[in-house]
Amino acid sequence: MAGFAGPLWRASPALQSALLLHDEYPHRHSLQTRWKDNDVYGHVNNVEYYSYFDTAINTWLIQEGGLDIHEGPVIGVCVESHCEYKGPIAFPETIGVDLRVGKLGRSSVRYELAIAREDGDRVATGWFVHVFVDRKSRRPVDIPAPLREALERLVPA
Repeated sequence: MAGFAGPLWRASPALQSALLLHDEYPHRHSLQTRWKDNDVYGHVNNVEYYSYFDTAINTWLIQEGGLDIHEGPVIGVCVESHCEYKGPIAFPETIGVDLRVGKLGRSSVRYELAIAREDGDRVATGWFVHVFVDRKSRRPVDIPAPLREALERLVPA
């Protein structure tokens, strides 16, 4: 467990799980589930998981990579996404959306994500592929340097 002091075997199972997730995923975006996220069955509806993925990714791109979603010349469009559900969550839980880059290409990036409870219990995993395009022409372009640098920090060591 690089980066963590002390023997892992002495940590609680919940802490061990959270530490392992940190090693696998360089970034965690914390989110509060919302009342509207729950469906009639009393748990967060599956479509909301994609919203959590999108929120974690775009928050990173805006805050760390300087993506200008309103007037920038380059935007990211989703061309593929997938989610595998492993357990339910419900309002008012706080969750973590763990984020890493699985593949970084010239104009595209495949993000790999995990949604976990605060104790590290994983409830979903998935991926999301962005292709960066010119805002006007919608043709693929090279990922701009500031975005590429931010994305490179999400590649696990």
